[in-house]
Amino acid sequence: MRIGCGFDVHAFGPGDFLVLGGVRIAHTRGVVAHSDGDVVLHALCDALLGAAALGDIGEHFSDRDPRWRGADSRTFVERVMAMLGERGLRVVNADLTVLGGEPRVAPHREAMRRQIAQLLAVAPASVNVKATTTEGLGFLGRAEGIAAQAVVLLAEG
Repeated sequence: MRIGCGFDVHAFGPGDFLVLGGVRIAHTRGVVAHSDGDVVLHALCDALLGAAALGDIGEHFSDRDPRWRGADSRTFVERVMAMLGERGLRVVNADLTVLGGEPRVAPHREAMRRQIAQLLAVAPASVNVKATTTEGLGFLGRAEGIAAQAVVLLAEG
């Protein structure tokens, strides 16, 4: 068994939607990012890569590489899952937390769980998505951006 954790953050910027957990969510702002800025899937990739001792998302999908400009972060997860498969690793479960006051995650939680479960080739019951605020503290509390953290468990075979 291998455990990994990941974290990602993006500042809010111009736009009218965010992508969280592979789900497009209407919002009054977008995020400043090289790819689609999906903090949930970016944190998930880092957790998966960490558990497999394969570095981090920036190593594999650099924001300096024009191939990834505007990229759908689901592609990142698919590529990371292929790397895990090559090493005989599979996902047991994933626990993801969105940090920030907006947008509200609850209305999108099940869609996010289903999307992430599909990407990880596990049942939705093996994926947990939750959200928390920072009680008005820091850049997240001031609604300057959004963050996510992920923890995953991998098994061999």
